[in-house]
Amino acid sequence: MDVLKKLFEHHFHSPVERTQPLQGELGASGRKIIRLASEKLSAIGILYGVREENVAFLEFSRHFRRHGLPVPEIYAEDLSHGAYLLEDLGDTSLFEFLSKNRAGESIAPQVVEAYRKVVAVLPRFQIEAGRDLNYTVCYPCASFDRRSIAWDLNYFKYYFLRLAGIPFNEQALEDDFGRLTEFLLSAPGDYFLYRDFQSRNVMLRDGQPFFLDYQGGRKGALQYDIASLLYDAKADLPPELRQQLLDHYLDGLAGFIKLEREAFMRHYYAYVYVRILQALGAYGFRGFYERKAHFLQSVPYALKNLRWLLHHVRLPVPLPALMDAFKGMLASEKLQGLASEADNLVVRIFSFSFHRGLPTDESGHGGGFIFDGRSLPNPGREERFKTLTGKDAPVIDYLNQQESVHQFLASVLSLVDASIGNYQQRGFKNLMVSFGCTGGQHRSVYLAEQLAKRLRARNGVEVAVRHLELENLGKRRALQ
Repeated sequence: MDVLKKLFEHHFHSPVERTQPLQGELGASGRKIIRLASEKLSAIGILYGVREENVAFLEFSRHFRRHGLPVPEIYAEDLSHGAYLLEDLGDTSLFEFLSKNRAGESIAPQVVEAYRKVVAVLPRFQIEAGRDLNYTVCYPCASFDRRSIAWDLNYFKYYFLRLAGIPFNEQALEDDFGRLTEFLLSAPGDYFLYRDFQSRNVMLRDGQPFFLDYQGGRKGALQYDIASLLYDAKADLPPELRQQLLDHYLDGLAGFIKLEREAFMRHYYAYVYVRILQALGAYGFRGFYERKAHFLQSVPYALKNLRWLLHHVRLPVPLPALMDAFKGMLASEKLQGLASEADNLVVRIFSFSFHRGLPTDESGHGGGFIFDGRSLPNPGREERFKTLTGKDAPVIDYLNQQESVHQFLASVLSLVDASIGNYQQRGFKNLMVSFGCTGGQHRSVYLAEQLAKRLRARNGVEVAVRHLELENLGKRRALQ
C-alpha cells in the first residue's frame, strides 16, 4: 500500500486522504485493486507480483491510447514492487449496468445502446491497434496457438468434466479436441485477440465504454472476442439480441477489412464453443477444486448457452464425444442442482429509522441481519445535507470520504457474502438485511444502496430495496 501512496503523491503532488479496496475491476486472480483519493483527485492502484503480466498491461495500455482507444491512462509505475497507478474509470461496469436495467429477457434500450458502442470499438482493438502492436510482450504466449487451445480444452476436461462427474471416453474426446483445434486454427489469426472481452471488463463513464483486462491479449482470430462478449454466461443475453449485436459488429468490421461473412460465420460457433469451454474450466477450478461456491453460480447460464447451441448450430467438423459430454452435462443431477440454487435467492434490503422500530420480516423466516449505522458520521447534522438523502450525490460523496464507512461496509459485505453462499447451497430463498440510523434518511439509505449495488453483480441473487423512512416521508408530503 505504501508504494501506491508514494506513486499517487509523486504524480498528483497531493497526499492520499483515503483508500478503498476494490474487487473485480480488472478481473485477474491475485491482483489487489485499491482506489486512492485526495480531496479532489482519485486513481486506481494495482499491486500484482507477475512482472511479465504487468509489463503486458502497461505496454498495451500506452499503445492503445496512442491509437485513441478508450483505455485507462497510466499515471505511474514501480515494477520492482509490482505496483502501478492508473486512471479511475468509476464504478459502473457494463455487467452492472445490464443487471440494473433488465427484467428477465427484457433489456432496457440504453443497455442495448451501450452494447452497440462496445462492439463497434472491438474492431479497432483487433485490427487498427493490432497491426503495429509489440507482440513480444504478450504473456503467457504471443498467439492463440495449438498450445493455448490445448490448455483451455484440458482445463475444461480435468477441472469441469472430471470434477463434475460427467462420464466421457478419454481417447474419443482427445480425438475431438484434435479435430476442433485444427478447425479453429484454419481461421485467419493475424489479429489482436483481447482474450477476456466480457461485460465485467468494460466500464461505463458518462455513457461511454472504457476497456480493461487485456493483459492476456495475443494474436488470434477475430471470432473469439465477439463470442466472449455475446456468450458471457453471467450476462445471459437473449439469442435475438446476440444476433443483432453480432450483425452490428460485422457491419463495423467491414469498414476495416474485406469481410466475407460466410467465411467468418463458418468458424464463429466453433470459437463460441471453445470460449464456453474455457469459462467452464475456470468455474470448475474455482468452484469444484478450490471450493469457492459462488463461481458455480455461473454454470447454469453456461449450460443454457450450450443447450441453445446444441439445438440451433451444426459445426462443420464432427465432434461426437464432445457433444455426448455436453448432453451428459445437461442431464447431470449434480449440475441441475446448481441450476436450482441459482434460481433467485431474494435478498431484501431495508433502510429505516430506529425511532420507528425495526422492519417487519414478511417472508416468515424471522431472520436476517440488522446493522446499526449510528456509529458512522452523520450528514444530517450539517445544514447543507438536511433536505437530501443517502441517494443524493453530495451525501454519497461525503460518506465515501469517511474511512469508517468503508470499514463498516467491508464488514457487512463479509458477513452477508458468507450467508448468501450458505443460503444458496442449502436452497434457501430469502435473506433480509436492514440498515438503521437515527432518522432513516442518510446513512441507512446510503448503506442499503451500496450493498444492493454490490449484490446485483452476483448471479442467482435477486435484490429488492425499500427505504421505509423515505416512503413514510413521501406519504406525509402527499397528505399535506
